[in-house]
Amino acid sequence: MGVLVLGACAAWSLITAAAHDGRPEGVLLALLAVAAGYAAGRISGALLPVAAPCAAALAGLGLTMGLPQLAPGPEIVGPLGHAGATAALLTLATGAACCAAWTTGSPALRVLLRLLAAGIAVTSAVLGSVSGLVSCAAVLLCSLAAGRMRHRGPGVAGLAVAATAVTGLTWAVAGNAVPDGLAGSLRGRLTPHRIDLWHDALRLAREDTALGVGPGRFGELSTTATQSLLPDGKPHSAPLQMAAEQGVTGVLLLAAAFCWLLYALWRSPRPTPVVLTAGASLTALAGIAAVGNALSFTMVSVGVGFLAGLTTARPLTEEAPRK
Repeated sequence: MGVLVLGACAAWSLITAAAHDGRPEGVLLALLAVAAGYAAGRISGALLPVAAPCAAALAGLGLTMGLPQLAPGPEIVGPLGHAGATAALLTLATGAACCAAWTTGSPALRVLLRLLAAGIAVTSAVLGSVSGLVSCAAVLLCSLAAGRMRHRGPGVAGLAVAATAVTGLTWAVAGNAVPDGLAGSLRGRLTPHRIDLWHDALRLAREDTALGVGPGRFGELSTTATQSLLPDGKPHSAPLQMAAEQGVTGVLLLAAAFCWLLYALWRSPRPTPVVLTAGASLTALAGIAAVGNALSFTMVSVGVGFLAGLTTARPLTEEAPRK
């Protein structure tokens, strides 16, 4: 099923690119990164069910701190920068650490891994990533709560509802369909520039609902993007970018990819706390991608696939019972 979904996403990007002289290379690279990360995660999760997620958490933390262009700071002149990628990597790292904690049979190691997850959340605050702090804290709390859930179905359904709600709110803001008081509050937090980009994306989506304007062409056709001091050609919202560049089918394929991840987690042979922790991380990332540009970074796409692969792998050795 995953192969069919990713294959359909790749094929549709090529179709829309051919129809409007677009540039599908970015979409294809992201799909390749997710597929490669998923394969690597399945292999690593089968061979090293505790060490692999622990290493992934440390790698995510190291990448965030070792690549200064990812951290929000004074070098970012415009209101939009790499903050989404920072929050996304820290969220995935927190989820990986919590998954490793639930997988290990050693109580002492479990405590250390949860302290690592808490330390990643603190690091996001030190780096000035408010969204990263919120998402990391949410993943940590959801992971602790997952230990009390006996059935994963309601939890997975709740994660799907949460992702849908965030996406729906983003769409409502872009279409000026929220109350004035809430709109003013969101405009102050999200910045007027970002919301203007969303307005342009929705306008382009309405001009060609079926095929969109073509992959990679938003920056050329968006008035707000062309007038920006530091344009990056993105509307900073994955659903709205898909709607603008690949039409309604692109949005449906993006939703199908997320649903496939949740379905794979629901069918995973791993313990329920591990599954729900990974699901919470991926749902938090979906929220970040709905209001930011996180999925434009290859390392984030690889991280998504790797975490999903880790938590859907069938370990070769029998896991210790959860205590």
